[in-house]
Amino acid sequence: MKSQFQHIGIVTRPQTPSVEPCLHALIQFLLEENINIYIDADSVADDVVRPEDLERCIVTTKDMLGKQCDLVIVLGGDGTFLSVARKVAPYRVPLIGVNQGHLGFLTQVSHETMLEQLRGMFTGKYSSEERILLEADLIRDGEAIHRALALNDAVISRGGAGQMIEFEVFINKEFVYTQRSDGLIVSTPTGSTAYALAAGGPILQASLRALTLVPICPQSMTNRPIAIPDTCEIDILITKAGDARVHFDGQSYLDIKSMDKVRIRRYRYSLRILHPSDYNYYTILRQKLHWGEQLI
Repeated sequence: MKSQFQHIGIVTRPQTPSVEPCLHALIQFLLEENINIYIDADSVADDVVRPEDLERCIVTTKDMLGKQCDLVIVLGGDGTFLSVARKVAPYRVPLIGVNQGHLGFLTQVSHETMLEQLRGMFTGKYSSEERILLEADLIRDGEAIHRALALNDAVISRGGAGQMIEFEVFINKEFVYTQRSDGLIVSTPTGSTAYALAAGGPILQASLRALTLVPICPQSMTNRPIAIPDTCEIDILITKAGDARVHFDGQSYLDIKSMDKVRIRRYRYSLRILHPSDYNYYTILRQKLHWGEQLI
């Protein structure tokens, strides 16, 4: 087998000793194919890499994977996948997710059949999908003080005090509405099956070029989710913050103050995900959301 990928990075779910046999099998498989292997330093710190395997790998960081690799394999769940996606997206490096438990929306390769599926994918037997990301700026006193990426969503939410927050929403500089609620979810199609779905938002097909704005427990029942083109720029002006925060993929956050503005747009690069050739988006939805099977 001649792989089209020659420099492959591996990231494992943090603090998961059970991933060690799968990781060992993957490393041995890649070494047999004369592929250069880059191991995330956090995986090494978790002692899931066998010493004999570590000797033949290059230890690196998530920040460097995009520069060094032409493919990254994630051994874990959707949370681990999200953390890696934000790091490699600027470099257009594709990702493959190998699930280590329950089938995820993003980790589609089964660990039981991992080597068989990867063998086919390395020779071009895969489907490639582009996913949009969000780029968000926190603007204070007219100056952008922080920028972050999100594959699922950017969420403005109340803090521990439990007070509702108030904000104004603008799309392409045009005023849309004022809202008093527990917060607002700005979601990509990838994130439409995550927090946004739980808050009553619509499911968007994963490759759709659109964003959704989903209120979290709005005081007014007339505040409903809306979908907009991914070419739009969204400004959220916080008029009463309390102890509100803005979260990115549920994995990092910033405290926000009254009169702060959160500006959200589609990130200029998309994320490339590689799926097995038999991947079917609607099959995954049916399995994860427990929809009914075909009757005929």
